Amino acid sequence: MGRLIHFEIHVSNMERAKTFYGEVFGWSFQDWSDYAGMPYFGAVTGSEDEPGINGALVQRQGAEPEANQPVNGYMSTMGVVDYDATEAKILAHGGKVAMAKYALPGMAWQGYYTDTEGNIFGIHQPDETAK
Repeated sequence: MGRLIHFEIHVSNMERAKTFYGEVFGWSFQDWSDYAGMPYFGAVTGSEDEPGINGALVQRQGAEPEANQPVNGYMSTMGVVDYDATEAKILAHGGKVAMAKYALPGMAWQGYYTDTEGNIFGIHQPDETAK
């Protein structure tokens, strides 16, 4: 069985992306560029005793995604405790709404955003009262 163990987010401006993900989600970064042979920063997304995986920001090697194009790769969704506070941080740090907050009835609040690099990601707040 192949379990997902790592992710990579392709970025055009590494410092801008590190600031965005660090400020919005509290991620920290480790410079692994020497191993990768290009700008590559390991992303620590939480403590080891929490569910989830770590990943990396990698220097984009091609064109940025175009606005309003369909997703052409993997999309990640981050679990959050407070949807509205997280959305406010996303917007304050240069992110944009791709699909507004909506209810997954009886389960959660979900929505999608574009980061500062043009990538789409989701946020998800569990809430059994969502409707």
